[in-house]
Parts: sequence; structure tokens; C-alpha cells
Amino acid sequence: MKIEFSKDEKDTITKKIKMYFHEELDQELGSFDAQFLLDFFAEEIGPYFYNRGLYDAQAILEKQVESIGDAIYEIEKPTNFVRR
Repeated sequence: MKIEFSKDEKDTITKKIKMYFHEELDQELGSFDAQFLLDFFAEEIGPYFYNRGLYDAQAILEKQVESIGDAIYEIEKPTNFVRR
């Protein structure tokens, strides 16, 4: 699955790339070059960030499911039935 951004997102990210090059590297970068760099990072580096986000989301969901299980156990009424 290819990582794609809307036009507004691309414009915003491109401006941030140009600003970074100007402020941190003291280099002027044109819009075309910034867009090209964005496309490169989205294609080559983006999947690493995407996967990390998935792993982080999965960890959060696992904690929430565990928390729900604990909450259910706490409100469970005592019976003669033993859960295995």
C-alpha cells in the first residue's frame, strides 16, 4: 500500500522541508526538489514510521483489552462455578 498525502498535506510538508533546509542547513531548496524529497521519504522511509505507528497502536489496544478483562473480573459475582 502506497503512502499518499492530499494536496494540502503535500504543500504543508513541502514548506516544512524547505524551511528545515533553510534554517538548519542554510540551503535554499526549491518546491520541486522538496516535493521530490518528500516522495522519496514517503516511499522509502514512510513504511518504517507507518509500521511503528501500527505497533504502538497494537500495544495500546492490548493494554485496553487487558484493562477491560480486569474490570469485568472485578465486577463478576461469586458463584459455585469455577472459570478455567
